[in-house]
Amino acid sequence: MIRFIYVLRRKAGMSLAEFQSYWRRQHGPLVASHSTHMGIARYVQVHTLDDPANEAMRASRGLAEPYDGVAELWWNSLEEAATAGATPEGQAAAAELIEDEKKFIDFSQSSIWWATDVPQVNPTPENIVATERSSLVKLFYVFHRLPSLSKEEAQLYWRMNHGPLIRRNAQAARILRYIQVHSLDDALSEPIRVARGGMTPAYDGHAELWYDRAAGATPTAEGQRAVNLFLEDEKKFIDFPRSAMWFAKEVVFIDL
Repeated sequence: MIRFIYVLRRKAGMSLAEFQSYWRRQHGPLVASHSTHMGIARYVQVHTLDDPANEAMRASRGLAEPYDGVAELWWNSLEEAATAGATPEGQAAAAELIEDEKKFIDFSQSSIWWATDVPQVNPTPENIVATERSSLVKLFYVFHRLPSLSKEEAQLYWRMNHGPLIRRNAQAARILRYIQVHSLDDALSEPIRVARGGMTPAYDGHAELWYDRAAGATPTAEGQRAVNLFLEDEKKFIDFPRSAMWFAKEVVFIDL
């Protein structure tokens, strides 16, 4: 499958609560109503939490401010997405969604890209979702690479070196699930950006990690050692000031 990532910042004058309420109660159902015409296989909203842990993580790495949320949509393939989007019904649906996005999204501070999943730590079955009423949370970490690295070099290091490091220490760090999501270079993204009047550059990828806060917020000595190892290794390929990390909850509108 292929994934479409849309990191969102709210329009000026809206509170986080107002933004997330409109997105969930108005825009989400609108997207779901067009899922057949657009060929969408799965649709999840990732709502950023107003949580002091976000500021602590930002300060520890010198990161940029968290986004207000992320829209995640899946298709079976890029070809299916392109085919559905080229139909009259698909084009009409896309136009209606853009008009609604204008009511709550700041396009100039948001970004989109196509990506593919590289699973690293997976439970059995793979059904972990950080729903609003559960004790689970999802960590979303978007990153730009260091200027000294090419995209291919950064993604290769992330996959071949950083991924195994996290897998080896996942239990100590209380990580329930970990997915690397590698952005693709794809011409399909440009028309979507143009239709929204221009957007910020796509990220090189993002990491998704799920935790259970019922297991305790304070890390053990072994867990803190693991977190320190992760941070030191991130310095080898991530440009912290141009990257961001935050905790969130998931709202599933269309599931597989």
